[in-house]
Amino acid sequence: MKGLFIQYPEAIENTVKIAEKCNVEIELGKWILPQFEVPEGETAETFLRKTALEGMRQRYSEMREELKKRLDYELNIITVKGYSTYFLIVADFVNWAKRQGIGVGPGRGSAAGSLVAYSTGITELDPIRHSLPFERFLNPDRPSPPDIDLDFADTRRDEVIAYVTEKYGNDRVAQIITFGTMEARAAIRDVGRALGMPYAQPDRIAKLIPPGAQGFPMTIDKAVQTQPELSQAYQNEPETKKLIDQARKLEGVARHASVHAAGVVISDKKLTEYTPLQRETKGQRIITQYDMYCLDLNAAEGKAVGLLKMDLLGLRNLTILENAIRFVKATKNIEIDLSVLALNDPAVYTLISSGETTGIFQMESAGMRRLARDLKPTKFTDISAMVALFRPGPMEWIPTFIEAKENPRKIKYLHPDLKPILAETYGIAVYQEQCMQIANKMAGYSMVEADKLRMAIGKKKREVMKKEKEKFIKGCSSRGLSVSMAENIFSLIEKFVGYGFNKAHSASYALIAYQTAYMKQKYPVEFMTAVLAAESRGASGPSRDEKIAQAILECRRMKINLMSPNINKSDVEFKIEAEKDDKGEIRFGMSAIKNVGTAAIDSILAAREKDGDFKSFTDFIKRVDLSKVNRKTVESLIKAGAMDQFGKRASLLAAFSEIIERVHKGQEKKDQGQVSLFEVSESEEIIDVFPEMEELSKEELLLFEKQFLGFYITEHPLTNQINDLEKRVSHRLNMLASEVKSTVVIGGIVTQVKKITTRQGGQEMAFVKIDDFTGSIELVVFPTVYERTKFTWVTDKVVLVKGKVSEKDERLAVLVDDAKLLV
Repeated sequence: MKGLFIQYPEAIENTVKIAEKCNVEIELGKWILPQFEVPEGETAETFLRKTALEGMRQRYSEMREELKKRLDYELNIITVKGYSTYFLIVADFVNWAKRQGIGVGPGRGSAAGSLVAYSTGITELDPIRHSLPFERFLNPDRPSPPDIDLDFADTRRDEVIAYVTEKYGNDRVAQIITFGTMEARAAIRDVGRALGMPYAQPDRIAKLIPPGAQGFPMTIDKAVQTQPELSQAYQNEPETKKLIDQARKLEGVARHASVHAAGVVISDKKLTEYTPLQRETKGQRIITQYDMYCLDLNAAEGKAVGLLKMDLLGLRNLTILENAIRFVKATKNIEIDLSVLALNDPAVYTLISSGETTGIFQMESAGMRRLARDLKPTKFTDISAMVALFRPGPMEWIPTFIEAKENPRKIKYLHPDLKPILAETYGIAVYQEQCMQIANKMAGYSMVEADKLRMAIGKKKREVMKKEKEKFIKGCSSRGLSVSMAENIFSLIEKFVGYGFNKAHSASYALIAYQTAYMKQKYPVEFMTAVLAAESRGASGPSRDEKIAQAILECRRMKINLMSPNINKSDVEFKIEAEKDDKGEIRFGMSAIKNVGTAAIDSILAAREKDGDFKSFTDFIKRVDLSKVNRKTVESLIKAGAMDQFGKRASLLAAFSEIIERVHKGQEKKDQGQVSLFEVSESEEIIDVFPEMEELSKEELLLFEKQFLGFYITEHPLTNQINDLEKRVSHRLNMLASEVKSTVVIGGIVTQVKKITTRQGGQEMAFVKIDDFTGSIELVVFPTVYERTKFTWVTDKVVLVKGKVSEKDERLAVLVDDAKLLV
């Protein structure tokens, strides 16, 4: 530097002086809480105690001594740890959301184990009734602060954030940035592009890297070690070696920034005192430039700035419940309070046991449907256990769990004292909390010590585990147990803690599952309308269309009539149309029609609100804003059937452009004051004049429905062939979840064909999707089968298929052995 600026020695000296003065030390590890205003004469501690006591009196009809002791115990720990303000802040915005009618989850994570959280309205799950220990949530010996995660209705989460921002100040509240890192495949492709390689070259290498599992991303090193073809390319191809070596250096580097899905920070003073800020890339929201690992003490194991971080998540199922309750009030004038459900309705458990669980939280996957049918849950604890068991690891215990429920005589306990702890899960330790209770009961651990044991085993700290085992055996011995019995019980804990689930979380989510099942069973039309409305608001794409299609198929199964869109009756979303004492029908919303956007719908609804229903197609064209409702939108409305009341679709399609032109010209004349004495009257102007044409064929009309709504509404193409198909198949498509590894004969209409060429051998194969009246399934047609059946796979044709049912990542498919067209 001195050599470059030799003529400015003073400037060089000044840069050193400035650098020496710029010595900022950021204090880490201290929890920073904003102020919470309490009534005059109160402290955060006294006000929390008062609020919790009032809430507990409302929650419980009788103030038992057990409740008072538990509340005092929790409040004392919260006070000593300095967490009273935290609980008041959370309770404030949760209860505000409830008062606004915003759907709030009953709990998430371990917070449902707190009686203080339950009494102050933060959670809705009774920790006493469900035997949830407080220490799993807040261990007084744990240095990190408590962490209460919350679910809100996904469409109204922003209202909660707005409330928090207004209360604490927009310069003190912000959402958190998150960095997407460069993963193995992306690193290969990016480096290949930078090196000027033809696209196909790095793409071939990237495709040799298998995808990782959730939480376990595949790395380049691991792929080179485990994938023979990739390993050979690395060793034998100099350019590939260079590509991979360079990509290794970039793997894990931040690639892009976005807004964290849930994280919000609240500060005691301006956020700029603690973190740099920026605007999000595609919007105006202010977000932090530090990510959660820099800000949150829990995420960074104490080495962070320490701002209060709240995880406020949006959950679609809460939106469904919120809207279903609103629909029931509108159609039946019944007020529903889900917080007082008894959780013992046999009809609800019968519904879940049927496996017909579309729309029921946590129960929609093929695997969960199968588990529901096999287990046949009869009580709330069964649903909670289903949520906990249906994960990699615990899944291996599902057959034992089902067998024990079916035949309780087969349940064996290592020691009689384990029965009260393990009875609700049929002798299997499903939850981490059960392992804590075993240590407490059998070895005399305090619940604080039991939580430490849980963490030590979970993290596989060998030295700590060795000491804990000695302590455990000693504790068991002092209670009269033999060393061998103590070792066996410790082995049981060791075995289950590794994959044991957080009971507070599974019970909280089981409660949402029960609530959604209750609403579906008691108010099917209102519930399915809410499901369709929620799914139609999802991000456009195959996943959204698939979910709406599944909901439509479920409506058919439930014999709920679904009506086509109608320009005079449809609103933005799906809605219920019901006469008095009628169970109701569901009307398609305009937002579900392709090419019909928000601006167009707003214009249509505004015109309808102002002057009533459209009297004709011409009247519609005259009254809407044609800069928003353009020709493409009008054509889509016609093809989707929304204009059927005005005439045949064939005639409307032939005439609509000319009518738009005529209206345009008429409007221009009026604007210019060119009014003739012989001008026709307003009533004559809105009369439609269409060319006389034969209507489109049924097949063409159905094709338009599928093209512009994504689904068949008025009729299914299989209607005329259903009897023939039923005689030939062994299973309908909605029956396949319980037939994994079985050979079946199925049939349906081909809705999608995706042909690919295999990497090895360059042979053609296909992935085909078929629908029947009950559902849809993906078919995998491998090269040998594809070679002899390639002319079978034609969109909109009906096929008969023989194959084996398989399941991967909770998705069903049929591996095709043979297929033919059904003519």
